[in-house]
Amino acid sequence: MSKLYLVPDRTDLERVCGLAEEYGCAFEYNEFYIPETMDDPEKQEEIITGYGMYKKDFSMDTMHGAFLDVTIHSDDPLIREASVRRVRQSMETAKRMGLRGVVFHTGRLAGFRVESYLKNWCDRNVTFFTEIAREYPEQQIYMENMFDEAPDIMAGMAERMQGIENFGICLDYAHAMLSGCSGEEWIRTLAPYIRHIHINDNDLVNDLHLAVGAGRLDWQEFDRLIRQYQINASVLVEVSGYQAQRESLEYLKQYGIYPME
Repeated sequence: MSKLYLVPDRTDLERVCGLAEEYGCAFEYNEFYIPETMDDPEKQEEIITGYGMYKKDFSMDTMHGAFLDVTIHSDDPLIREASVRRVRQSMETAKRMGLRGVVFHTGRLAGFRVESYLKNWCDRNVTFFTEIAREYPEQQIYMENMFDEAPDIMAGMAERMQGIENFGICLDYAHAMLSGCSGEEWIRTLAPYIRHIHINDNDLVNDLHLAVGAGRLDWQEFDRLIRQYQINASVLVEVSGYQAQRESLEYLKQYGIYPME
């Protein structure tokens, strides 16, 4: 079974750690992308120390990197400079903790398909993340779809970075199902590059982060597609709170949804 991940909650760590142990889950940390935390070393130390009291080994864990307003491809040098700084801060945190990987978003204007804009996005992100991947060889770098309307642009970036072993795509299946493109189109197009997956449920209209099985997404279809296209990726159950996490894991187990058998 591929590795499962949960988002830990420092206010309920004992129960979440118990659930993680029961299902063999690692953690994906969601505190470190918040700008105020990124600029507060004491706060970062408090968070890391708090997790360390319960979890000594971070080596299989991941984190969500900076994504709020991060625009690596910006033509504005000031915005680009700030974006580069935030990504590097994320990578330094991951390196310090010895984490397995970091998830970033595309930062692209969804639906804006002007050819020059798409080329600029791809060129600058390929150049920058190739540099970052080589600078941090111990960390995986995952590029996640946010509200991207189709998978083709991400696939173009990933194809150009095929030689970078620690770079891959994070498919957020719930985001994909809000795009207007089918799940099959997303998975078929990105199949060679998917290394990490985020799952949660929604109503096919809004990004709700419901427990898996509590919304309208077809999880049997998800399972069929992942297995059909032979995806071998870690999976984050990206829901908040112990109860929603347990309900999601029980649903995956009950119906044998990937990565459950």
